[in-house]
Amino acid sequence: MTALDDTAPAAAPPRLPAFLHDRIGGFPRTFWILWAGTLLNRLGTMVEPFLGLYLTTTRGLSLGQAGLVMAVLGAGSLVSQLVGGVLADRIGRRATLTAGTVLTGAAMLALGYAQGIVSIVASVLLLGLVLDLYRPASQAMVADIISPAERPRAFALLFWAINLGWAVATILGGTLAQHGFLWLFWIDAITCAGFGVLVWRAVPDSRPEKPRALPGEGGHGAGGFLDALRDRVMVVYVVLGVAYTFVLLQGMTTMALAMKEDGLGPQAYGIAVAANGMIIIVVQPLVAAWLTRRDHSRVLAAGFALVGLGYGLTAFAGSLWSYVGTVLVWTLGEIIAASVIQAVVADLAPPHLRGRYSGLYGMAWSGGFLLAPLGGTQLLAVGAPALWLTCLALGLAAAAGQLALGPAIRRRRVAALTT
Repeated sequence: MTALDDTAPAAAPPRLPAFLHDRIGGFPRTFWILWAGTLLNRLGTMVEPFLGLYLTTTRGLSLGQAGLVMAVLGAGSLVSQLVGGVLADRIGRRATLTAGTVLTGAAMLALGYAQGIVSIVASVLLLGLVLDLYRPASQAMVADIISPAERPRAFALLFWAINLGWAVATILGGTLAQHGFLWLFWIDAITCAGFGVLVWRAVPDSRPEKPRALPGEGGHGAGGFLDALRDRVMVVYVVLGVAYTFVLLQGMTTMALAMKEDGLGPQAYGIAVAANGMIIIVVQPLVAAWLTRRDHSRVLAAGFALVGLGYGLTAFAGSLWSYVGTVLVWTLGEIIAASVIQAVVADLAPPHLRGRYSGLYGMAWSGGFLLAPLGGTQLLAVGAPALWLTCLALGLAAAAGQLALGPAIRRRRVAALTT
């Protein structure tokens, strides 16, 4: 066989470029600006993980007062998701994202300098009301600029950036807090505002025009929030999201209390939570491309069930490494579900309502953030097995519900891919 023989088999493409292209190739510049801004924003997210400690030490609040402040923050966040979704559709993604992040930076500084319970509650309420304004706009913008076939991959990349930034922020935040908590508020404020300014200067708005006629399926009308609420598939999807979030967030709320009852202190809890972030950072890029090509409802059902199983196994945990083992199980479930969870919202939403749909689904996370500590602590008071077995039941129920919803989601995805 000569070197000029046309029948010679073509050389296989290098594995690394093919691996990278499957995960990061083909996205427009606008997406990568959003991705970089998201990473920047999360790298500065230092106040939230240490807010309870800050309130009870630097500001001298009681545990009850600190709990009140955290509840006000969660309630404000619930409202901000809705408002952010409406504004994203009305005034545009770019304006909403910029306003939300800049206002969040200002509210961070107000809280950092607030003294006294009244001033602190007022500041944290303001922070809650603007904290998540940008989220629906960011998610809607991704849906606007990325084709339906590529959206799962795009949202998976954002999920990875969020967790990478969060992992770094918690480590740096703990170090900086030793030199004064005010550093955390300033860094958080600067990175929030920096995200908004970056988008304002470098990203064009992507809001689609509102259609004059009613689309076909789903009852999407003139463009009000009620149109999203009339979409039964979306509403059921949000309810399943609340159940899933309630289970998932036990790791950030009640698990520390359960570990304390087993004689494990804050350092042990920190190791367990760090395992969650490290697993996501390492594993998610390896499996995301494969997961996003699978049927979305089956992927979600598998993720929900695995998260429920991981927390169910926590009923048998008693040592640090047994807790870390359960974290491994539910973190794998979180990775699986996160690969397509936001892409389903984008498939369900008509273009002119993407902000509202994203805001509505954001309520599932904000609602779960409120319900997880309230319900979780009540169940833990009954006994740790009651809490963890309830999580198992909710995870399996959410998985079953997602499978039942699957045919309707598949029909809407096919419609999204063909329009």
